[in-house]
Amino acid sequence: MKTITELEDFMSAPSDELVKDIQQVDGDIMILGVSGKMGPTLAKMTKRAIDRAGVPKRVIGVARFSDESLIEELEGFGIETIKADLLKEEALQSLPDVKNIIYMAGNKFGTVGNEHYTWGMNAYLPGRVAEKFKNSRIVAFSTGNVYPFTTVSSNDCTEDIPPNPVGEYAQSCLGRERVLTYFSHKHQTPMVIFRLNYAIDMRYGVLLEIAKQVYNSTPIDLTMGNVNVIWQGDANEYAIRSLLHTDHPPTILNVTGPETLSVRWLAKEFGKRMKKDPIFVNSENPTALLNNASNAHKLFGYPKVTIQQMIDMIAEWVVSDGHTLNKPTHFQEREGAF
Repeated sequence: MKTITELEDFMSAPSDELVKDIQQVDGDIMILGVSGKMGPTLAKMTKRAIDRAGVPKRVIGVARFSDESLIEELEGFGIETIKADLLKEEALQSLPDVKNIIYMAGNKFGTVGNEHYTWGMNAYLPGRVAEKFKNSRIVAFSTGNVYPFTTVSSNDCTEDIPPNPVGEYAQSCLGRERVLTYFSHKHQTPMVIFRLNYAIDMRYGVLLEIAKQVYNSTPIDLTMGNVNVIWQGDANEYAIRSLLHTDHPPTILNVTGPETLSVRWLAKEFGKRMKKDPIFVNSENPTALLNNASNAHKLFGYPKVTIQQMIDMIAEWVVSDGHTLNKPTHFQEREGAF
């Protein structure tokens, strides 16, 4: 892939399994926070699956749309758009009642110094959304950051591990989950809490950051020595298919790839492809922020894009000076300060 158009076409292609599942989802689908890193391709994948299935459903994307060119892009794809600031009650209440909600709105980066806004977005707003859409089914994006650091060798961070978030961003995300769970109990609203960590695109993500460090001969800090990742297209597919697995109280679902990946190994793999020797500093901590997603793999199958494919594609993208979003993940952060 050489262009963003090719990348997004590949990333939004629906699988046969998604097309089959979308036929079983009754009602239209509305995506709240569609303008983030994952939202546009999730919306396009949903629309393509609906078109392939030949079922009459609307896809509606809601966001502030600070970049209004995205409105034209999505509407050209057959996706309806609504420009709204969800923190404004009048705007939230004006949204149409839709049977299926994929809730992606939230705030992470810039939390330090702006904690009140992060808590407003991540913990207050979910309650307002849950009240508005109490008769819908809701798949709500969350994060693996709600978990404590776990021993790398154990791989035991399943949904049964009690949350113990580090830092205000992660705490606010647990707040989101608790508030949504309250309203799920109150209204019997079926939900999935979608605990994702590290979706990967060629334009951003953990693998891109490691690849750029290798290519630019920048020292790689090994303190956070292990990570989980999943291709963004696979994560989006899991989110859409999760509409069939909502329940009350909410289903908790970890979402990532099957491997616990060594940052050192990843850097060496990029080095092989780029003919560069990675530079390392510090040594691996025995704990990391990890996520065991075996329940999601049981429901949806293993991700279709493998780690070796991701490494190949991202190495070529970096060497070719492909476009990037310049949005660091801060995956190395161990104090929860984002």
